[in-house]
This record gives sequence, C-alpha cells and structure tokens, in this order.
Amino acid sequence: MYLHLGQDVLIKKEHIIGIFDMDKATVSKRTRDFLKEKEKEFKLINVATDIPKSFIVCNWGMDVVVYISQISPQTLLKRCNYIKKISYI
Repeated sequence: MYLHLGQDVLIKKEHIIGIFDMDKATVSKRTRDFLKEKEKEFKLINVATDIPKSFIVCNWGMDVVVYISQISPQTLLKRCNYIKKISYI
C-alpha cells in the first residue's frame, strides 16, 4: 500500500518509520539538528508547496530519508489507516 504525501509523491507504507507534526517536533533542538543533518546529506525532500505541516521519516535500505509535506500528520495517519474512526452512540 502507498501513502500520498502531496505533489504526486507516493511512498510505500512499509518504508515509514514515523510521521511527525512539524510545529510540535521541531521545538526540540535534537530534532532540528536531525533535520539539518539530513539536509546536508541531501536526504531531506521537500514536497510542500505551501507551509510545511509534517515530516515523514522513511527507511530506504540502509539510508534514512525525510520527506516534508504540507499535509497534516493527522490526515496522513488517517490515509495510513493508523487512526480508526470512533463512533459515539
């Protein structure tokens, strides 16, 4: 199964390590350093044409690649079926 990240970019769900909220996760210096390092390694792929809302960490063999998306992490998780709809009676 594939996950659409925006801008005609699809990735296999089996490669996803994590989906993170850009605003909440980048508060940590450690996360900002991780993203800067991936950018230096040319392993940070920006698929957002608007304000980035999430980043997706993927495992490609021995490499870790990060995608930046304008789609919210909640929407991406729903597309992955990680969040189930809760029905109230």
